[in-house]
Amino acid sequence: MDRGSGFEAVFLDPVGQAVQQRWADAAMTVAFEDLPPVSAFPAVPGRRWGPGLWWSATTGRHVAAGSNAMRLQLMVLDRDRGVTGLAGRPVRLLWRDPRGQVRSWVPQLFARRIDGTALLADCPSHPDAGGERARNAAEAVAQACAHIGWTYRRLAPLDDVRAANLKWLAGYRHPRNAGHPGLMTAVVEAFTRPRPLIEGAEAVGDPIAVLPAVFHALWHGHLAACLDTPLHECVLVGPRGWSSPGRTGGAG
Repeated sequence: MDRGSGFEAVFLDPVGQAVQQRWADAAMTVAFEDLPPVSAFPAVPGRRWGPGLWWSATTGRHVAAGSNAMRLQLMVLDRDRGVTGLAGRPVRLLWRDPRGQVRSWVPQLFARRIDGTALLADCPSHPDAGGERARNAAEAVAQACAHIGWTYRRLAPLDDVRAANLKWLAGYRHPRNAGHPGLMTAVVEAFTRPRPLIEGAEAVGDPIAVLPAVFHALWHGHLAACLDTPLHECVLVGPRGWSSPGRTGGAG
């Protein structure tokens, strides 16, 4: 049976009332990126990091985040130039399993893409998180997304070095770190050819004033550096799209 056409969506309307609608219809008409969580993220006693809010540089608004793993994935998507909107838990999907029992799942993350399609995702802290129920739900939600041309993914946890680099750059994502008028242009011009981070900063001016703009440019992709090794003053920084020697993918 084609289960993709049998899904229902539950979400909150602007006044906080729950709405249930055919999934295919909701996907075409509802701006999920603008909706609050359909249900609260659970607070688990004993965990070092609980539910909170992430300020998105993409949207200029806060996004609900339920775990440290999800916050890290929000960082990745917030830097993605192909993403235009983000939301935490904005929709619950309902369907019937092969035995006719009603099942439901609330994906942790919604990301709107620039082409109008979207990504629904979960952010497990390790590959087996959630057990069999999560695996079964992942299969069903993937079918629901494929039916309408969207994507569902269980996003793999980031390695420690990349996570640390993203956390550092995220601290400079706000527009205030672009500095005074003209500074960002000078920063980008300083790294027209790849050079050590501190060398390029010093070429522009006092590093104390310039480095926040360099990190802001790295966050937003105006400059590029390898984030798979620890950031330090001698790391090579280059122009947008530059890849450091020995890397097969794009920098950053």
